[in-house]
Amino acid sequence: MDKLWVLLCTGLVFLMQAGFMCLESGLTRSKNSINVAVKNFADFGISVLLFWAFGYGIMFGASQGSWFGGDNFFFSADTQGDMTVFFLFQAMFCGTATTIISGAIAERIKFLAYTIVVILVSGLIYPFYGHWVWNSSGWLKQLGFIDFAGSTVVHGIGAWVGFATLIIIGSRQGRFSDKGEVNKIQGSNLPFAVLGALFLWLGWLGFNGGSTFAFNNQVPKIILNTVLAGVGGMIMAMIFSQVKEKRVEVEELINGSISGLVAITAGCHIIPNPLAIIVGMTGAAMAKFVSQALIRAKIDDAVDAVAVHGGAGLWGTISVALFGDLALMKMPISRIELLLIQLLGIVIAMVWAFGLTWLILKPLNQIFPLRVSLEAEELGLNVAEHEAKTDTYELLNVMDLQAKTHDLTLRVPVESFTEVGHIATRYNQVMDALEQNHRQNMESLEELYAVTATAVSAVENKQFSPDDFDAFCDRPDELGILAQALQEMITIINNQQEQLQVLSGETPENHNQEIRILQDTVVEILTTRFGQITSQLNVSIHKIKNLSEIADLLKKAISAKSIDDFL
Repeated sequence: MDKLWVLLCTGLVFLMQAGFMCLESGLTRSKNSINVAVKNFADFGISVLLFWAFGYGIMFGASQGSWFGGDNFFFSADTQGDMTVFFLFQAMFCGTATTIISGAIAERIKFLAYTIVVILVSGLIYPFYGHWVWNSSGWLKQLGFIDFAGSTVVHGIGAWVGFATLIIIGSRQGRFSDKGEVNKIQGSNLPFAVLGALFLWLGWLGFNGGSTFAFNNQVPKIILNTVLAGVGGMIMAMIFSQVKEKRVEVEELINGSISGLVAITAGCHIIPNPLAIIVGMTGAAMAKFVSQALIRAKIDDAVDAVAVHGGAGLWGTISVALFGDLALMKMPISRIELLLIQLLGIVIAMVWAFGLTWLILKPLNQIFPLRVSLEAEELGLNVAEHEAKTDTYELLNVMDLQAKTHDLTLRVPVESFTEVGHIATRYNQVMDALEQNHRQNMESLEELYAVTATAVSAVENKQFSPDDFDAFCDRPDELGILAQALQEMITIINNQQEQLQVLSGETPENHNQEIRILQDTVVEILTTRFGQITSQLNVSIHKIKNLSEIADLLKKAISAKSIDDFL
């Protein structure tokens, strides 16, 4: 074993953890991005600890009946120094298999429940299946099953565990409507997701290249196959997206390229370079087919992890028998026999990973619900699970509170030199202007109430004094114009009242004259307040001969807000 080469590849495979973190955080909503990131961080630590304690021993220890290893528990470099680099490399693989699950079940599972899934995978499911395939004495290995770098051992196991967990915990709120509609949940940061995909590509070079355990003549071919398959998957996804959606979607490109990488992983050492592109393209097609099948079944995979790692991993494992160079396998076996063996290994992985996960988590979910509450899911797992608030959360929280309370004095905390901080600053400036405008409107409204109350009081008490409106007449706005008009009308009324007093006590002709004066006064008030009135209304007013009715009409002319209100 070339220790320097394997150690370098160990670092590259470790970089895949960062790749998965970026990818999954970018493809999920911002209110859950911290939760997704910390799950990727935590599952690596838990999986490596369990792999060190007994996972490595189960997987690579002395085989007990070809089923599991019986030694090398609590690995120590002091006693097994020559194998330390190998242990580290395999620990990274265990971490990769575990973190695949995180993306599939993102945005709805409790953090503690996720740690239980991690323990189940890294401490039990992955090591046992890994022993069957990669331990020289494992029973699938003895049959001739080939999975060079883990299309099924790593990616398939992670996908099938995620699949079982998805069925148990259900889909995210709003993903599928009651009418059967499929609603896309947009990721919060697609450039971040693309960065994660690039990290994965880089890590995959060590993932596949390091599985030779020596920097030999196979390595360049393996790395070239890896790159070509990734490119082939990307091209196929681009074509599918353009044909179906009439546009190239970012998520399709990301998942297509990763599907190609997953597919080539099983046979990257024995598949000819030109065929690596075919394997990558068909792997992406298989992933798309599985993704559509899951959607039709209303199974909500947040990042298409089951389709990408399970579907493409399945196809990649079969591709070993379909496209592999039999001469390089050094086994006296036909292509048909190898195909049957590959299918057997795939079925065993699905039954073992899916079945054991279902048998353990299904009853556990009845006792300890794995899924967060609907309130926590709506709030977001960043806050609900970790109390990790972001400036975006603070902004939305204040906006929601203002919408409920109508309190214009609330302001958003500003985090300087960030995009959300700039938005918060502008939002606060808008709220300042709204609050000032609202205050001015309230003051104007109060003054309008005062003018109206003065006019109504004058009408009710029959005490008309133009001086009552002096405080408002100097205003340059509409309120000042109204006060001036009222002042003019009151002056007219007072003049008419003086004339009525002169005529009081005289003949019926004088009484008729009094009514005529009141009728003219009503017409003049209406004309002053609302403009020229119709001749029909003028005639109707002059037909009224009762002094009391005319007086009531006069009050109505003064208090009416519009000509329609008067009518």
